[in-house]
Amino acid sequence: MDLTGQEGVPTVGVRELRNNVAAILRRARHGERVVVTIDGHPVAQLGPLTPAGAVSLWDLAGAGLVEPPHRHDRPAAPRPQPMPADVRTNRLLDPVRGR
Repeated sequence: MDLTGQEGVPTVGVRELRNNVAAILRRARHGERVVVTIDGHPVAQLGPLTPAGAVSLWDLAGAGLVEPPHRHDRPAAPRPQPMPADVRTNRLLDPVRGR
């Protein structure tokens, strides 16, 4: 089973679901949610009849209400630039503004 889902929600492809349906349904009966994917896109969710906790992104994606993010990487944070403390902001922005 692929654990690439957000918030630790396991995802399973439709082929693996067919091969392991009894085991996956047992997991759902015991309170675990499993998102079913086709070609890597979430299409359904198996889980307990009564949801436990707050609604997650994968709950909404399984219901077809939102589309999950396509990128799982994040860009690097910008590097901080040293700023002189004794200079007025307009003097720093004048070269940027072309003055």
